[in-house]
Amino acid sequence: MKFFDRLKKNPFYKILTNIFVLFFIPFIIWMLFFDDNSYLVHREFNKEIEDLESTITFYEEKLFLDKEMIKNLQDSLQLERFAREKYLMKKENEDIYIIEFDTIKNNEQFSI
Repeated sequence: MKFFDRLKKNPFYKILTNIFVLFFIPFIIWMLFFDDNSYLVHREFNKEIEDLESTITFYEEKLFLDKEMIKNLQDSLQLERFAREKYLMKKENEDIYIIEFDTIKNNEQFSI
């Protein structure tokens, strides 16, 4: 009996046995981890929102660059230059030579 009397006088016991605390702690645990709108779900949604916003930013920059390219291609000389560089188009009676650089590194070592 003495143990229970001492336990009841302990301030932590009084706080933990309070009816509001007894309902509040499980409620908080439920809301943080088990509910459909839990903290974990919101964290995943926030990450997805950040990814989508970065994708939006990427496509807005790409759209701006494409608009600039369309604006530049209104000039016939720029259009011809673009067609020659990207699609290897040529004029009649004209030869095109494509120079490709070898990307394979030579493993031989040269000595001086």
